Amino acid sequence: MANNNTNNSPNGKSFSHIKRKQTNLPKRIILVRHGESQVNEDEEVLEYIPNYKIKLSEKGSHQAKETGLKIRDIVSDENTNCKVFFYVSPSNRTRETMEGIRETFSKEKVIGVGEECRLREQHFGNFQEVEKRKKIKKTRMRYGKFFYRVPDGESSADVYDRVSTFLEGLWRDMESNKFSNDPSDTDDLNLIIVSHGLTILLFLMKWFNWTVEQFEGLTNPGNCEYRVLQLGHNEEYSLAIHHKVDELKKWGLSEQMIEDQKRRACGSLGIHLNLKRLKCVDATSDDNVEDLTEEKENVILN
Repeated sequence: MANNNTNNSPNGKSFSHIKRKQTNLPKRIILVRHGESQVNEDEEVLEYIPNYKIKLSEKGSHQAKETGLKIRDIVSDENTNCKVFFYVSPSNRTRETMEGIRETFSKEKVIGVGEECRLREQHFGNFQEVEKRKKIKKTRMRYGKFFYRVPDGESSADVYDRVSTFLEGLWRDMESNKFSNDPSDTDDLNLIIVSHGLTILLFLMKWFNWTVEQFEGLTNPGNCEYRVLQLGHNEEYSLAIHHKVDELKKWGLSEQMIEDQKRRACGSLGIHLNLKRLKCVDATSDDNVEDLTEEKENVILN
């Protein structure tokens, strides 16, 4: 099948290579799945508690705080003046996860929180019988998890459509400097999006223009796992700046998809990725000799 990893999204706009025409586009977009919930302890709660009212377990609350500390370290690594803006799905478990993460930041670091219904979980119907839910998941795997529509619920394609409309709005907000009206602001802005496993995968599918087949090869994020999209050398967002190749492979990215992430990180230059921060240089230029020192700290990607 032809590769659709181009910079042309279905609506004619690419989210994967928004150019930094302004000085304060988000440096990172961090996608976080909610922590462990009551369902992990007892799946039968879905038969009498509406899905959106499911709360975090005690372990899930602890996971949220731990993840918050990790994310705080990531965003403040190079700039202690970092700022964060949260988007969150309107379910109890995502709200509680977001609060656990937010508590790890000082109040002045958090510039806003937006609740976003389009980031909600795939709808599996109303009260859900456990055995029926298991049969649905088995049938979905046989049919194809992107196109299979849950009876009285949604298909992944339906979720993709609403995530796409959210991204259209996010793209406009980023272009219009919604998150900062001061062009002299040097603080690093980070968007933290707390949502659900499938929704996160579909976000990535839309952002990077992945095919249905590529999406279906992906693995679901674990509880409180995160994916960091960071601006690279050509000011394209990439997973390959923060995350290592082994991680990308574990998540189901093919070699072709990983190479595309490297390109987005460093473009066509000779590529050197410092383990702590991105360093892209032209390996043929004498002007960059100083950047090629301490080879032990660098992994050559090309």
